[in-house]
Amino acid sequence: MPDAAVQTVPGPKKRGRPQKGEGGGLRAELIEKSAQLFRTKGYDNTTVRDIAAATGIQAGSWFYHFKTKQEILAAIMEQGMQRSLAQIEEIAAQQLPPGAMLQRLVETHLHTLLAPDHHFIAVLLYEWRSLDEASRARIVALKDQYEAVWDRAIAALHHSGDWSTPSQFDRLLIFGALNWTVQWYKPGNGADVQELARQAMRFILRTPAVVEAQ
Repeated sequence: MPDAAVQTVPGPKKRGRPQKGEGGGLRAELIEKSAQLFRTKGYDNTTVRDIAAATGIQAGSWFYHFKTKQEILAAIMEQGMQRSLAQIEEIAAQQLPPGAMLQRLVETHLHTLLAPDHHFIAVLLYEWRSLDEASRARIVALKDQYEAVWDRAIAALHHSGDWSTPSQFDRLLIFGALNWTVQWYKPGNGADVQELARQAMRFILRTPAVVEAQ
């Protein structure tokens, strides 16, 4: 640790065009702050000035990273889907029994939905219609990859015989139930995400038996 006598005091944050080397950090902050604003205020009600104020930059500096508000909406969804896809693909690569695999996917999906600093899923669910056609196509491709992991896990559980009454609509029904938790779940209200995942598995499998992750 440097000697206190030779430490320098950082100057005031520069305004205007970001300096070289600062772009990645500022771009990430723009995505994060915009996602939070879009979730709380809505995409249509959030202005460019709102985003600039939230990140502490001048409105003009915003455009060095995104030309339009539409671009940042797409970036929020695309980045969020890429991260979530990487997480569940890592789980899918593990040698887990089918029931344990599905429970891990459920728990990870719930964490993505309900973690206090995760805003992209809510933005994806409620602002999907605000995307332009080109952006929507890119995110649909990621969404298809995400759902394919679930389809394989569900098929494995069906074939194992541990799911006594499967149906052709299982993934749609699972996502419908899990995604709706953003509307009613309150942290500290009787169950954490792990417990919620266990209860979700009881509901999904339509059996009192809970499949514990290994």
